[in-house]
Amino acid sequence: MKLVRIEKNGMPKWGVLQGGTVYTLSQVPYEEIRYDGGQEPLEDCVLLVPCQPGKIVCLGKNYYDHAIEMNDGVPEQPILFIKTPNCLNRPEGTVHAPAFVKRLDYEGELAFVIKKLARNILPADAFHYILGYTCLNDVTARDIQKLDGQWTRSKCMDGFAPMGPVLTDEVNPADLKIETRLNGKTVQSSTTARFMTKIPEMLAFITAALTLEPGDVVTTGTPAGIGPMVPGDTVEIEIEGIGVLRSHIV
Repeated sequence: MKLVRIEKNGMPKWGVLQGGTVYTLSQVPYEEIRYDGGQEPLEDCVLLVPCQPGKIVCLGKNYYDHAIEMNDGVPEQPILFIKTPNCLNRPEGTVHAPAFVKRLDYEGELAFVIKKLARNILPADAFHYILGYTCLNDVTARDIQKLDGQWTRSKCMDGFAPMGPVLTDEVNPADLKIETRLNGKTVQSSTTARFMTKIPEMLAFITAALTLEPGDVVTTGTPAGIGPMVPGDTVEIEIEGIGVLRSHIV
């Protein structure tokens, strides 16, 4: 199933995407899928972020090659940080950094959305808590990250988490091709098979420390090839079986 959120009559609306048609829902799909009888052609829809998280829990340095390119060591256990809801940015949205940011980086990632309360879960049970998978750009003010010595300000500026275009449970997250393109040129190319911490273990690690609630997002880290974006650039993150998340830098 492919879930989307669209703008309809100026309001957000959940729907199920089948072919080129969005069949709208009467409620959030965390517990059950309930149709309201409406439908919209996809070409007439404005896609929104396909979730409503209270928090976005992020893994840092979850690909060995990215940990090496950062030049500050390979972690012995998962590194967690948070992006806040103000970061959310829709497919085809614009990303604009404050004037004091001198280097703005893309980071293409696989993300997933939680569908029920998750606390102290076991790795074997992890996939029972996942509603679906999507693309995420962990936009980072790299110079601010280095200046501050911690990641909150550099990761949590407005619009710094484009997500979408769909949320799907029709993929196997253990081995998905992930690619980031900058103005059509491939700058990141990898597979989720290269995760250092796999999804069951990362979800167990996270929920041993903090409770995840329906709609919360976990984003799984970026492969090597991070680099800068400037106004006028277009960034595309494509993940096998999910689609293309496109953002415009202004």
